[in-house]
Amino acid sequence: MLSLRPVSPSEIPELASLASEIWHEYFPCILSEGQIDYMVDRFQSEHAMREQVSEKGYRYHFLVDDGSIVGYTGLVPEGDRLFLSKLYLREECRGKGLGSQALKLIFELCQREGFGSVYLTVNRNNSVAIRAYERNGFVTVRTQVADIGSGYVMDDFIMEKVI
Repeated sequence: MLSLRPVSPSEIPELASLASEIWHEYFPCILSEGQIDYMVDRFQSEHAMREQVSEKGYRYHFLVDDGSIVGYTGLVPEGDRLFLSKLYLREECRGKGLGSQALKLIFELCQREGFGSVYLTVNRNNSVAIRAYERNGFVTVRTQVADIGSGYVMDDFIMEKVI
């Protein structure tokens, strides 16, 4: 059974390593290698994750299935909404319903903690993830192009699910 296990400060290097592994495996079909390297360093590195936790309110969890870490999530409380900043699974764990199970756990967390909705950003070209989010009740509420520096942008849909 899938569970969310909070990432301790001493586990952030392991989390960053997992993030790099997943990003370099999954995103070459959507992003250039240069943009992947840039985004991993800027948003998924040990330094970036420590800063996100200490300064921006991020809460990281390992996704654990039968005792094995199969992925991770990053959540950020924002008033009455929860921002699902990151939800990633290892390649061999995709297509088995674990993403939907993870979302169900996040929805339950929202209910327990009194959040009215959960929202996320997803690359407009990430059709597999978009379909998965739609199957789990998310709707696209707007689009966003964000300049992230070094000539790169994030071209995303903003999707939300009311809890």
